[in-house]
Amino acid sequence: MSARMSNKPARKPRPTLDSVLRRAHLSVSLIAVLAAGLTLTAVALLALRVYSDQNLRLVARSMSYTVEGAVVFGDSLAAREALALIGVNEDIDQAQVSDQAGKVLARWERGEHGTRYYIERALTGWMLPDSLTFPITRNEQAIGSIRLVPHSRSLLPFLLSGLTCLLACLVLSLVVAVRLSRSMETEITSPLRHLAETAHRVRRDRSFELRVPPANIAELNQINDDFNALLDELEAWQSHLQKEHASLSHRANHDSLTGLSNRAFMEAELERAILEARVGNGKVAVLFLDSDRFKYINDTFGHASGDRVLVTIAARIKQQLREGDLVARLGGDEFAIVLKPLRNSSDAMHIADNIIAAMAQAIELPTGNSIVSSLTIGVAVFPDHAIDAISLVGAADEAMYRAKQAQRGTRQVARLPQPHIHP
Repeated sequence: MSARMSNKPARKPRPTLDSVLRRAHLSVSLIAVLAAGLTLTAVALLALRVYSDQNLRLVARSMSYTVEGAVVFGDSLAAREALALIGVNEDIDQAQVSDQAGKVLARWERGEHGTRYYIERALTGWMLPDSLTFPITRNEQAIGSIRLVPHSRSLLPFLLSGLTCLLACLVLSLVVAVRLSRSMETEITSPLRHLAETAHRVRRDRSFELRVPPANIAELNQINDDFNALLDELEAWQSHLQKEHASLSHRANHDSLTGLSNRAFMEAELERAILEARVGNGKVAVLFLDSDRFKYINDTFGHASGDRVLVTIAARIKQQLREGDLVARLGGDEFAIVLKPLRNSSDAMHIADNIIAAMAQAIELPTGNSIVSSLTIGVAVFPDHAIDAISLVGAADEAMYRAKQAQRGTRQVARLPQPHIHP
């Protein structure tokens, strides 16, 4: 199976939208420019051919007027001089004058038949007529004819300069088309890139507060608006889940009546505090508190009054604690306090005394009665009385029961552990 998977060819990477649009725009631009170039070239060459024919016909008419007298009198020398006079300044390779009977009266040739002539003839000969025969008339009667063979000496430079200009225009058009296509490509790909980047960050970081900026293109802007609306819903859903999670977490770790931490949360925090104190060679104190008259209040004045007493006890305890200290309701009328960090054991005694003093004030009950509910407190300090969380809470609990047996509304400190004596 693994060998079969290893022989499987790697998947070819998918092209990006930028590359696809770039190739498409470049192809369209090239095709459009080439089509326009070929069309313009064909039209220009056709116009040049027509121009060459017209020019050759005009030269023939001019020569016919010039040699008319020489033909009438049969003067070959005068006819040849007339042909040479005009032909040397025009694009004429050969000129021949014949009388009415077809006899050649005069003939003139340029005589430049070098390598350049044949190259020019090969390149431009297809654009020129092979020859042109034009009648020589007198009093609207033909008295002879003139035959001209065109020369391409000025046609090739003209053709090359025209093609160069055309090529430059095509290149310029291609550059402009490519730049315009790039601008259009940016108008399309930039919003999509922002959308993809935002979607990736939302998926990776759960950043539902991100939004996609508006796009200039209506359809893309509609997609962005819909995506932003979806993010609004996801953000609201995430906020709701976070609030629900926070509420569940708070209810899992706190007492619903007093709002204090519960036993499980207190024990976890105590474990952490002892670990930090052990590393830093510090102290942690646990105060175990029990309400002295809670059962009597609950049975006599009702559960609402009992709840009022518990809430008041919790509020008065919190008022006596420092920042960083923790108070928890363990259940019923029992409370526990974790004092961290603790510099001196006497600080724990001082806080316990303040709590006992705060409970001397009467509590107003829903029934209209008022009652004093004292607290009995046991104090245990790490590492003096115990070196782990369970033992420390147990030592504080035992000290609280000793204080309750001695006198309610007082405090007692846990006994120091007795050393083990081995026989």
